[in-house]
Amino acid sequence: MWIDTHCHLDAGEFGIESAVIAARALQQGVSWIVIPAIAPENFEAVRQLARSQSNCTYALGIHPLYVPQTDPSALEKLRKAIPSALEDPRFVAIGEIGLDFFIPELCLPTMREKQLQFYTEQLKIARDFDLPVLLHVRRSQDIILKHLRRLKPAGGIAHAFNGSAQQATAFVDLGFKLGLGGAMTFPRALQIRRLALHMPLASLVLETDAPDISPCWIHPRRNSPEYLPGIGANLAEIRGMTLDAVAQATSANACDALPRLARLL
Repeated sequence: MWIDTHCHLDAGEFGIESAVIAARALQQGVSWIVIPAIAPENFEAVRQLARSQSNCTYALGIHPLYVPQTDPSALEKLRKAIPSALEDPRFVAIGEIGLDFFIPELCLPTMREKQLQFYTEQLKIARDFDLPVLLHVRRSQDIILKHLRRLKPAGGIAHAFNGSAQQATAFVDLGFKLGLGGAMTFPRALQIRRLALHMPLASLVLETDAPDISPCWIHPRRNSPEYLPGIGANLAEIRGMTLDAVAQATSANACDALPRLARLL
């Protein structure tokens, strides 16, 4: 069994193929796919997609890239959406949330402040409902960590992790798993591959972030959850493990990070 802990299966790049792609992934052994929301406008889309596919779940949150065009009132809409979402077994987390200090426009003082507002308020929502979070962490590891220590949500996953070993250990110490995906498959991704080798296996989960971050053998074409076993094979090679052992361990780690997902097994 494989679990794709981060896949934007509702993205426009998939067009009308989402259901077919989910089915193909299932045929490849991807038993579960987590579909994070990015803004209130796609809350219903991820909810309906997850409900319509036997191997899909979803999270609700506001992605930092969508913060500039999103009114702060959306935070209250998210909070009000959670009680009914909790009645749905396919709902597993708050996400995708976080901070992005890579894109220049998002680094402007007003946008940094707005990002922080959205990030911290969503952490409070996760904490108040005892839900894990799916974190977007791009050139923002230390600030993300600062507020995790302060607000103490119920763990989750640092998606597409690309920080230092010290930062990785800090996330793990706070109860988070590290998401590894297509970037790990590139031989020149030395930092990520070192983390894949040296971090405790219990701290690692797998993801595609499809349609983005394609693995090396299909780059730069569209990524897909059906490629997750290939990413898992890369992790097995790096760590000198069998494919079955990696599948079993990373799936168990995903269930540990996302307890509501574990209930579906």
